[in-house]
Amino acid sequence: MKKIELKDVKPYTAPKHFDMVGLKLHERESVGDPKYWMGMSHFLPGGGAEWAEVPMELVYFVLAGEITVKTKTEKYVLKKWDSIHIMPGDGRAVINETNLPATMLVIM
Repeated sequence: MKKIELKDVKPYTAPKHFDMVGLKLHERESVGDPKYWMGMSHFLPGGGAEWAEVPMELVYFVLAGEITVKTKTEKYVLKKWDSIHIMPGDGRAVINETNLPATMLVIM
């Protein structure tokens, strides 16, 4: 078991993300070789992630604000407490289309 305190978490820069601060809450390096890792992403208004195919399974869970996830054919607006499951190889873009910050957990 390993407790993580927010005050000890370090920010990281995620590739193809903009106007976003990511925090790795539970990562492979700190807990051995788990089957997943979890981060928390803070998106400023207009912030997001460029279109990309995801290399592994993802779950986004919105803690605050609103995040829009776009695929080639659909658009999903996630509000507080909403989540979305994305499979490996699926393409997606993420954008905060509001004038307020948004925060979501990312489980990979």
